[in-house]
Amino acid sequence: MTWLRADLHVHTCHSRQSGDLAFLRSRDCYSKPEEVYRVARSRGMDLVAITDHDTIDGALELLDHLPNAQDIIVGEEVSCRLPDGNVNVHLGVYGMTETLHRELQPLRPNVFDVTACLRQADVFFALNHPLLFYRGQTSLESYLRLLHEVPAVEARNGAMLRSHNVLIEEMARRWQSTSNIGSRLAVVGGSDAHTLRRIGLTWTEAPGRNREEFLANLKNGRGRAGGRHGAATAVAGDTYGVIRRYVASLAGFGPPDHGRWHRAGCLAFVAASLPFQFLPLAIALVVKARETRIVSRTRATVDRLAFGALDRPRAIEGDA
Repeated sequence: MTWLRADLHVHTCHSRQSGDLAFLRSRDCYSKPEEVYRVARSRGMDLVAITDHDTIDGALELLDHLPNAQDIIVGEEVSCRLPDGNVNVHLGVYGMTETLHRELQPLRPNVFDVTACLRQADVFFALNHPLLFYRGQTSLESYLRLLHEVPAVEARNGAMLRSHNVLIEEMARRWQSTSNIGSRLAVVGGSDAHTLRRIGLTWTEAPGRNREEFLANLKNGRGRAGGRHGAATAVAGDTYGVIRRYVASLAGFGPPDHGRWHRAGCLAFVAASLPFQFLPLAIALVVKARETRIVSRTRATVDRLAFGALDRPRAIEGDA
């Protein structure tokens, strides 16, 4: 049987919002959709997914550029909130339409409303990097009840530590093997690339002859995740790559995000910050040290956790 491969977590320049130093108006990514497509295909991806933050414009631009392509997956990384503890949650959605995208936007403050809408639309989606935003804002038992609401988890993220990915994969296996849960939990993988350098180095593969069969088999739990894990160097490398493209945009070699005076102010800020260009690497090291601690604490709890005892969230009890 033919197996197809896709990197199911990739960003383009349409991931516009960056949470760091918002006054600089830096994008999260500067890769053009057609660049992403070219690199993904050159690295052995049979299908190319675009999963920008809360927009499908990157995928639509690629479809405009390649109107007859049958290997493009219109995806989106939908930012939501878990009401219990007000935790950020990111869902990777595949097979997105313009109508569904519009329907999801007002629902994003409550992840349960988003997952209910996605289930009704019968599209495949996954809980991305499950431990990235979890800091103990609510009990782990309450947080993991999200697993009742998603058909898949991202068990390999190219920006997350090996220990993070291994723990999520183990959790997915335990969930799957707990007979009284009664819900399938598939696994996916993706690079979470914000530059071109890591696209296609982490991936998902599943049997299928085309995009539709690939997604159907993923939904049925027949996929597997593989490729590289992440470390501080992966995160820092993307950060430096985004900074380089940002500075190029200020010099006129990129999207026109800045007026004349704002551009001048940003260039002055960049010049003043040159002695501190070690900071992205230092911050990445701190972030990965924190991730290590979170994974360690979570593993200690997971090892004691009875997955079959996790109730469905109160917010959706009685939901069909």
